[in-house]
Amino acid sequence: MKKSTKKLCAIAALGTLFSSSLCLAAGPNANAASEGKWLSGDFHQHTLYTDGSTTFDFVMEKSNEFGLDWWANSEHGGGRNRDGNGVFWDTYIPNPILGNYAVSGGHQIMWRWQSLRDFVYPQILDTRSLYPERRAFSGFEWNVPGHEHCSTAIVAKDMAEDASAISAFEYQFDKSDKDTSRNSENTPYGTLTKTNVTHADAVTACQWMQDQYEDGGIDNAWIIFAHIERNGIAATGGYDVNDFRDFNNAGPDVAFGFEGAPGHQVNTFRGFGNALTCDENGVCISSEEDEPYDFGGTYGGVGYYTAEVGGLWDAMLGEGRRWFNFANSDYHKHYTAGGDDFYPGEYQKTWVYAVDKDGDGAYSYNEIADGMRSGNTYFAHGDLITHLEFEAQDNNRKASMGGELVADGAIKNLKIKITFKSPETNNCVADGTYISACAEPKVHHIDLIAGDITGLIDPEKEPEAYTDPTNPTTRVIATFAANSWETDKNGNNVIVYHLKDVDKSMYFRLRGTNLAPNTPDETDAVGNPLPDALVTRNQGIDGAQEAWNDLWFYSNPIFVYVK
Repeated sequence: MKKSTKKLCAIAALGTLFSSSLCLAAGPNANAASEGKWLSGDFHQHTLYTDGSTTFDFVMEKSNEFGLDWWANSEHGGGRNRDGNGVFWDTYIPNPILGNYAVSGGHQIMWRWQSLRDFVYPQILDTRSLYPERRAFSGFEWNVPGHEHCSTAIVAKDMAEDASAISAFEYQFDKSDKDTSRNSENTPYGTLTKTNVTHADAVTACQWMQDQYEDGGIDNAWIIFAHIERNGIAATGGYDVNDFRDFNNAGPDVAFGFEGAPGHQVNTFRGFGNALTCDENGVCISSEEDEPYDFGGTYGGVGYYTAEVGGLWDAMLGEGRRWFNFANSDYHKHYTAGGDDFYPGEYQKTWVYAVDKDGDGAYSYNEIADGMRSGNTYFAHGDLITHLEFEAQDNNRKASMGGELVADGAIKNLKIKITFKSPETNNCVADGTYISACAEPKVHHIDLIAGDITGLIDPEKEPEAYTDPTNPTTRVIATFAANSWETDKNGNNVIVYHLKDVDKSMYFRLRGTNLAPNTPDETDAVGNPLPDALVTRNQGIDGAQEAWNDLWFYSNPIFVYVK
């Protein structure tokens, strides 16, 4: 049986600050990174199987072309009427469709539990054969009961032939899957029960995945929530901070993060479908009367939950939660063909540090999934950086992203080391139509952001705190411009910063950009990102050009505990 952070949490029982932090820290990557390799990926993309506009094979080819080391086919649950080449299922002879009869667009649909198992997975196996150096995961975009969407994937026990686990998850828990034909079916994952209506059902789904992982029914999995601000608060179909806390409590080893930077980065609102309008004074409000301004568009291509210093993500981190941040393409249709998207890997990448645990010189699906869970990851726009090491050190104790450093008392001299590298060029191509000019990817400055860790919040004892999406202790404690770093013999930029007399538990995270503070309509006086809608309104710059002008990266946190 796998070591479960959930069981350790139960033992800690939300006691003191330190016992609470131990409960959350007992996962992978508790120390500095072991020998491994940085691998780039994208786990949210669409094909003709659902609402994408290009074939399955085309999207796999583009993922490879843009240099991704790994990716997941992750598209909507529910039911669809066509296959990955756009052929209607009911034109097959014989008709292969199983389950309850339903129609969409005049054609019979196939429920996703079947297409995932019987059609998509064989194509994933073909993809693995075609690109043996890459890793193509089996996943889907979960329509979360009571909420919006979520990227999921499972590494099955028998990867040569078995996609039944992801099929069982989709059938039971996807709110758009109305099929009832498999109710009471006995599977290796238990008896199937339809549980797909309420928030409580979504929590049960996370619990189910956690149980499968703990009990060895599956080798690995992730549940990472998608474009989290798009539908606003939970009352309008989105998410509140307490929802993420519930999911993480139920599945700490599988439900461990969200997409801080949504896909659809060529969209007018850099990923969101709801408008944010700004007046001549720069005051911005949502077009939806019942939603606050933070749900309209993005801030430097990043959602408000992540971009706001001291906001929702920082509230999660302030508990010491291993809750990590990722980015994807959410590719449906390329902007040059009338869509809102870059190809997978063309603009946004999630970088994962994978450890070669079995020493075979390759990186397995398990090792990549473990790397995501470890939190030793970061994401970047437009290849602003293609390498990042972020470490905290106290004497001989060291921790990297996602890890923890534990000190017996106050730390006299906490050493923060940042090592990063930018490429000479990225995938921007000036064509005179969509993009007039391309700047080299170059970091202007990096912010070191810190907040206090006060421990897990008990929803029964502190209900108001449990629903509070803020962390007022979070602040930018240092900003590093080009004169703050040196270049080593490998061409990496290196920053060393010392924090004296650390006498309380804190987390540290990074964000960096190619833009200077006070860049008109892009950043404020101290360098915080402004609403992307300002650039559209005031300068008329939109689409791909806006995205290539405005590049950011975000690290995941390091946790430092002082007893």
